[in-house]
Amino acid sequence: MHGKVEICGVNTARLKVLTGSEMTALLRRVKAGDEDARQQMVEGNLRLVLSVIQRFAGRGENMDDLFQVGCIGLLKAIDRFDCDQFEVKFSTYGVPLILGEVRRFLRDSSALRVSRSLRDTAYHILQTREQFAREHQREPTTEEIAKLMDLKREEVIIALEAVSDPVSLYEPLYSDSGDTVCVMDQVKDERNTDERWLEHLALKDAMKRLSDREREIIRLRFYQGKTQMEVSQEVGISQAQVSRLEKGAIQTLRKHITP
Repeated sequence: MHGKVEICGVNTARLKVLTGSEMTALLRRVKAGDEDARQQMVEGNLRLVLSVIQRFAGRGENMDDLFQVGCIGLLKAIDRFDCDQFEVKFSTYGVPLILGEVRRFLRDSSALRVSRSLRDTAYHILQTREQFAREHQREPTTEEIAKLMDLKREEVIIALEAVSDPVSLYEPLYSDSGDTVCVMDQVKDERNTDERWLEHLALKDAMKRLSDREREIIRLRFYQGKTQMEVSQEVGISQAQVSRLEKGAIQTLRKHITP
């Protein structure tokens, strides 16, 4: 089947894609205790889980394991989402919870050893951050977390860094026909501020050569960090179309930036 993606024995190409109105109706039934509606919400959002765990592809992790862990985050999002309180889309609310669950799994299975007290502090910080995000619909700043937990800003940073998952500079972020963009390609160099990615004159000139839709996709994907699924919902086209336009836009940028 074209576009088939099978993981944990699930062929996501056959899954029903829920509309916004269907999702709202199901979420209201979930809130009322309807288990069948909960199951339909899970099945209708497995592609969302897949889009999140694809960020961790190529790192040697078992994707089936990550998919199952991501489903735990999805279940939490479904159980916590309130249509009457939250003005954001379910996917916007769910992605951070899915991503957080996967990152916690990777931290817990990390080969690095961190002291118990520092790990506990970090987990309390993560819980505080998650609660703040649910209440305010945005991520808290480091200063806000420090104030809420009566910690110094430096203590918050050290604790989070201690449990952060190490990433290779050569980890691929994006690949197109053998051309791979790695982490190191997007690391900011403070010593060469005139050559920073967003301020490079060549990039600004190349961006003008993109269509309005291509520029919007690049802005949402790389400036705001949204997934292709989130972009497709915001722009109003399929995820496959977003992927094709994104690849074409990056090829255009490379063509006019590379000397």
